[in-house]
Amino acid sequence: MRSQRRIGWSWVALAALAVLAGGCVERIAKIRTDPAGATVVINDEEVGVSPTRFAFTWYGDYDIILRKPGYRTLKTSFRVDPPWYQYPPIDVFAETLIPTMIRDEHELPVFTLEPDTPPTAEELVGRAVEIRETATFAESESSER
Repeated sequence: MRSQRRIGWSWVALAALAVLAGGCVERIAKIRTDPAGATVVINDEEVGVSPTRFAFTWYGDYDIILRKPGYRTLKTSFRVDPPWYQYPPIDVFAETLIPTMIRDEHELPVFTLEPDTPPTAEELVGRAVEIRETATFAESESSER
C-alpha cells in the first residue's frame, strides 16, 4: 500500500516538475532605420538605438517614435499579431508544457527618416501671421462674452 502511494506521489511530483520546468516563449521585435543610429522609443519607453531588438510581452498595437539629430522625428505605430500557437487555449501548452524555448521574432520594415530642413523665411513669416490671426480671433471672442 505504501509503495503504491509513493508511486502515486512520484507521478504527481513528476507532473508538477514537468509543468514548472516547461519552456516559454521569447518575443522579440527588430527595428531598423535608414540611416541607422536613431533613438527608438516604444510606448513612451526608450529601448535603444537602431538597429535594435527589444523584447515584448503582449501582442497588439505599439506606438513608435524614432529620433535622430538632423532628421525629422518619425511617429508611427505597428501591430504585432500572434502566431497560431499563441491563441488560447493552445498558448497554455506552448508556454508551459513544451520543454524548449520558443522564439517568436518579428522584423519590422525599415523606417526611412527624412532630413530635417530649416524653414525658409517665407514659411516663418506665414506661421507668424497665422499665429497672430489665431490670437487676435481668440482675443475678440473672449471680449464678446
